[in-house]
Amino acid sequence: MKKGEIWLVNLDPTIGSEMKKSRPCVILNNDTVGKLALKIIAPLTDFKTYYDVVPWMVTVEANKSNGLSKKSSIDLFQVRSLSQNRLAYKLGCVGDDVMNACKVALDVVFD
Repeated sequence: MKKGEIWLVNLDPTIGSEMKKSRPCVILNNDTVGKLALKIIAPLTDFKTYYDVVPWMVTVEANKSNGLSKKSSIDLFQVRSLSQNRLAYKLGCVGDDVMNACKVALDVVFD
């Protein structure tokens, strides 16, 4: 379980507007940080054209490397830390370009 990998993650139970069910999530945390069995993740959702102007959404095109079946968006407004036990299986990974876009989006969220 490393930074940049996409895993199918069980996000339930949730409350309110949190993303629900099992869905792909990208691991954001540095591989050398933390002794606890936790990962910092951001969930992916179906791409919508209006996400192009939402600064905390990062578009990911489906390909063999990331294991996604359709164009998706990483929602950096729904970042959370969770137990590694919620990670079911690895789908693939994203490249440095996507991870750099995630850093920019997180700057928007936390600035």
